[in-house]
Amino acid sequence: MREVAVRWGLAVGKPQIVGTPEQVADEMERIWRETGCFGYNVTPTVMASSVTDFVDEVVPLLQKKGVYRTEYEGTTLRENLGL
Repeated sequence: MREVAVRWGLAVGKPQIVGTPEQVADEMERIWRETGCFGYNVTPTVMASSVTDFVDEVVPLLQKKGVYRTEYEGTTLRENLGL
Protein backbone atom coordinates (compact mmCIF):
# COMPACT_ATOMS: atom_id res chain seq x y z
CA MET A 1 0.00 0.00 0.00
CA ARG A 2 2.82 2.37 0.79
CA GLU A 3 4.36 1.92 -2.66
CA VAL A 4 0.99 2.53 -4.33
CA ALA A 5 0.48 5.68 -2.26
CA VAL A 6 3.93 7.00 -3.14
CA ARG A 7 3.45 6.35 -6.87
CA TRP A 8 -0.03 7.89 -6.84
CA GLY A 9 1.26 10.92 -4.96
CA LEU A 10 3.97 11.53 -7.52
CA ALA A 11 1.41 11.70 -10.33
CA VAL A 12 -1.22 13.95 -8.74
CA GLY A 13 -1.83 17.08 -10.76
CA LYS A 14 0.47 16.09 -13.59
CA PRO A 15 -0.74 14.95 -16.98
CA GLN A 16 0.15 11.35 -17.67
CA ILE A 17 1.03 11.02 -21.35
CA VAL A 18 1.19 7.53 -22.83
CA GLY A 19 1.68 6.47 -26.43
CA THR A 20 4.15 6.24 -29.25
CA PRO A 21 6.97 8.81 -29.33
CA GLU A 22 4.99 10.73 -31.96
CA GLN A 23 1.81 10.73 -29.84
CA VAL A 24 3.72 11.84 -26.74
CA ALA A 25 5.45 14.65 -28.68
CA ASP A 26 2.14 15.79 -30.18
CA GLU A 27 0.45 15.90 -26.77
CA MET A 28 3.37 17.72 -25.18
CA GLU A 29 3.31 20.26 -28.01
CA ARG A 30 -0.45 20.73 -27.56
CA ILE A 31 -0.02 21.33 -23.82
CA TRP A 32 2.86 23.75 -24.48
CA ARG A 33 0.90 25.76 -27.06
CA GLU A 34 -2.30 25.89 -24.98
CA THR A 35 -0.70 26.74 -21.63
CA GLY A 36 2.55 28.47 -22.51
CA CYS A 37 4.38 26.26 -20.02
CA PHE A 38 8.07 26.91 -19.52
CA GLY A 39 9.20 23.29 -19.30
CA TYR A 40 8.38 19.72 -18.52
CA ASN A 41 9.00 17.44 -15.56
CA VAL A 42 9.72 13.94 -16.74
CA THR A 43 9.70 11.05 -14.31
CA PRO A 44 10.57 7.45 -15.11
CA THR A 45 7.58 5.20 -15.48
CA VAL A 46 8.45 1.59 -14.81
CA MET A 47 12.20 1.64 -15.30
CA ALA A 48 14.85 4.35 -15.24
CA SER A 49 15.57 3.51 -18.89
CA SER A 50 12.26 5.16 -19.80
CA VAL A 51 13.99 8.54 -19.34
CA THR A 52 16.62 7.46 -21.87
CA ASP A 53 13.86 6.35 -24.23
CA PHE A 54 12.21 9.76 -23.84
CA VAL A 55 15.46 11.62 -24.55
CA ASP A 56 16.34 9.47 -27.54
CA GLU A 57 12.88 9.20 -29.10
CA VAL A 58 10.66 12.11 -28.01
CA VAL A 59 13.09 15.01 -27.57
CA PRO A 60 14.23 14.96 -31.23
CA LEU A 61 10.58 15.14 -32.33
CA LEU A 62 9.94 18.09 -30.01
CA GLN A 63 13.04 19.81 -31.36
CA LYS A 64 11.81 19.38 -34.94
CA LYS A 65 8.50 20.96 -33.88
CA GLY A 66 10.42 23.93 -32.47
CA VAL A 67 9.14 23.52 -28.91
CA TYR A 68 12.33 22.14 -27.34
CA ARG A 69 15.73 23.78 -27.49
CA THR A 70 18.51 22.38 -29.61
CA GLU A 71 21.10 24.54 -27.88
CA TYR A 72 21.39 27.26 -25.25
CA GLU A 73 22.21 30.90 -25.92
CA GLY A 74 24.30 31.43 -22.80
CA THR A 75 27.14 29.49 -21.25
CA THR A 76 25.84 29.53 -17.67
CA LEU A 77 22.55 28.58 -16.02
CA ARG A 78 22.16 32.19 -14.86
CA GLU A 79 22.44 33.46 -18.45
CA ASN A 80 19.97 30.89 -19.76
CA LEU A 81 17.43 31.79 -17.07
CA GLY A 82 17.74 35.46 -18.00
CA LEU A 83 19.08 36.51 -14.59
